[in-house]
Amino acid sequence: MNNDQRFFDFLKERIGLDVTSVGTAIIERALRQRTAAVPGRTADEYWQCLQHSTQEQQALIEAVIVPETWFFRYPESFATLARLAIKRLAEIKHLRALRILSLPCSTGEEPYSIAMALLDAGLGPHQFKVDGLDVSPASVERARQALYGRNSFRGADLVFRERHFTAENEGYRLSERVREQVRLQVGNLLDPALLANEAPYDFVFCRNLLIYFDQPTQQQVFEVLKRLTHQDGVLFIGPAEGSLLGRLGMRSIGVAQSFAFSRQGAPEPQPIPVLVPTPLPIRPPAARVVPPVIRPRPFAASPVPITEPKGSDAATLLAQIAALANSGKSAEARAACEHYLRNHEPKAQVFYWLGLLSDMAGSALEAQGFYRKALYLEPQHAEALVHLAALLASQGDAAGARRLQDRAVRSGRAADSERKR
Repeated sequence: MNNDQRFFDFLKERIGLDVTSVGTAIIERALRQRTAAVPGRTADEYWQCLQHSTQEQQALIEAVIVPETWFFRYPESFATLARLAIKRLAEIKHLRALRILSLPCSTGEEPYSIAMALLDAGLGPHQFKVDGLDVSPASVERARQALYGRNSFRGADLVFRERHFTAENEGYRLSERVREQVRLQVGNLLDPALLANEAPYDFVFCRNLLIYFDQPTQQQVFEVLKRLTHQDGVLFIGPAEGSLLGRLGMRSIGVAQSFAFSRQGAPEPQPIPVLVPTPLPIRPPAARVVPPVIRPRPFAASPVPITEPKGSDAATLLAQIAALANSGKSAEARAACEHYLRNHEPKAQVFYWLGLLSDMAGSALEAQGFYRKALYLEPQHAEALVHLAALLASQGDAAGARRLQDRAVRSGRAADSERKR
């Protein structure tokens, strides 16, 4: 089943997934899981099943999609939303309710966080409504159940859980007051008729999605997002997607860590350059863009701690990857990374190593994709931030590099503060 293009093409057509954005290993792992669901089934037999069963088509999509979300992820985004919402209501003289969209909404943590943030900011239930859409019916159904485990609550500030949840069956049930503010439904962003009869939204959350598409699909999705966002509205995106939106004609609203963009007064979109790999073995940081940092050896493990138990297969494989890379065995290190992704949950450090391996091989576009994937899983991964900043600077994207540089500096300060405790 290795590199079976027909399955990759199916996922590209159905959900716009660019296989290079996640790597073949993750998709092949999902294919093995679905094929093995019927003992003895071959890849060809599974393909035939896939063609005639909408249920199996959705099951494969569910297996590929790995939702990684929790309440109030990127907290500054929600604080910024609350401030902007109050301002927006004044601008429209409170004549209508604000409209907010969250897509993909996954299992509901994001749209419910939006509702909680606005209610806590003093907005009344009649002053806003939130729509949540996701391509996965299973995720939407879980969101409707509104019963969450501990993994959905991360960080030190969990006061909101006391206000809006009640303990139930070793989990937490969201209050009806918050649930009533959110309408959940299944929807595909690649559907040209998506929300065609709906008025534009004042605020749209579409985070960590564009990085999984190739450039034509990114452009297609961006046009849909523009249609869905009010002319004076704000689009919230993921930490690794700011550079892309800048090239598509959006501009940051200037609030650090909010990852919020507007199109009002933005310059005309710039063409997305086609990146040609260079034969250089490694790219030094650009002058005056990436600050000097004390680095370990090119492939030494980052200061981000590994959380797997020392005796686990995952921890052993991570140590093996570092040893191979540090000894200059690039091909073996890459193979070990692919092996890890086929057999374990995605991890930022593995994608960071793949980015470095691609960077040293001169594959700039591939390296950029791996660095962004690492930052999706771990937004403050310091080494990924620094290396992606250097990569963007070398491509002439000074603004994008500067944003990543600032994040790397803030990440370093936070790490220093944590070590001093």
